[in-house]
Amino acid sequence: MRNDSDQDRHGAERERPLPRQPLLPIEARRVAAWCLVGLLIAAVVALGVWLCVVLSAAVTPVLLALLGSGLLGPLYRRLVAMKLNASLAAGLTCAVLVVVVGGAGYIVVSALVDTGDQIIASLKDAAKDLSKHFGAAGTSLDDLASNAKDLVGKFGSTAASGLLAGFSLVGQFIAAAILALLLTFFFLRDSGKAVRALHEWAPGNSAPQLEGMARRGFQAIEGFMRGTTFIALIDAICITVGLLILQVPGAFGLGALVFVGAYIPYLGAFISGAVAILVAFADRGFVIALWALGVVLAVQVLEGHVLQPMIQSRTVQLHPATVMLAITAGASVAGILGMLLSVPLTAAVSGVLHELRKHYAADSDSGSGSGSGSDSGPGSGSDDTGPAGPTASPAPS
Repeated sequence: MRNDSDQDRHGAERERPLPRQPLLPIEARRVAAWCLVGLLIAAVVALGVWLCVVLSAAVTPVLLALLGSGLLGPLYRRLVAMKLNASLAAGLTCAVLVVVVGGAGYIVVSALVDTGDQIIASLKDAAKDLSKHFGAAGTSLDDLASNAKDLVGKFGSTAASGLLAGFSLVGQFIAAAILALLLTFFFLRDSGKAVRALHEWAPGNSAPQLEGMARRGFQAIEGFMRGTTFIALIDAICITVGLLILQVPGAFGLGALVFVGAYIPYLGAFISGAVAILVAFADRGFVIALWALGVVLAVQVLEGHVLQPMIQSRTVQLHPATVMLAITAGASVAGILGMLLSVPLTAAVSGVLHELRKHYAADSDSGSGSGSGSDSGPGSGSDDTGPAGPTASPAPS
């Protein structure tokens, strides 16, 4: 009987089904998992962009306030260091912001208005000259220059007609500017309260890491705003002086165009430089156009090899391909405003990700170090499963 039961048991063991093999190998499953994570991240980003577009009336002043705080944040900290009240220091900083931005805007707009007709006429003349040699390309440029004012008027009327409750485009701009100015005041004055609130609401022990990421992102915005403004001012002054020496008409308007275009890296400098060269070609001839090209290239070399490494290399480190993709994405979402805001926001996100990667790298290094130390000791008590085991093990170290 015992032999029969042994045979039955061995027979049952032989009849057990083998474990089912997975349909996909482990590599394919890992790829599928990463694809799922990528799709989830893309969905979250798309939802965030959609919310920003829907709530643009509130999001745009917040972003402008962040840029204003980054531009004049050092002035506020200097005033606070001089024992001024936080509210007074923030108010004085906002007053300086109004003077700086308003003065720069007035100079740029007045220069463009005064010389705009002359620049457009020069572009039309250049287009006619180019059409004799390049045919359709010059004709297209001529049509674009001829219809520039009509395009601007149609764009303004379309934007104004889409406003709710009969508000005009100018009224919406003024309201957004006032809200951005107020938010700048509160961002400067209550930055310490924001840090304390972050420490209170942060889960677990993540407050120092979150504060480090926030500071790194804001430092990237500060570096971009201060560095770009300084570089734009130098570029505009150098190109304006060069065009004045070459006696190119509309030099101040072209310099203002260079100053505004500098806030759109690569693309803005290319467009403003091309316009300056075409104006020089139309009014002063081919030789002066070559000299204008030399001036633009010299300024770009000065910016790329001297100014940017000295001013922005420590705060904003973005690959040119990343900058171009950010500008394209910003233009597709919010037009010109998106092009202006995309690069500083991308720099902030890059700074936050860099800080997050550094944090996790430090955690992994400390975890590997503690793991090697616990395994190396003889008689480390690996058989202890009680609560006293892990708590008592760090005592000898």
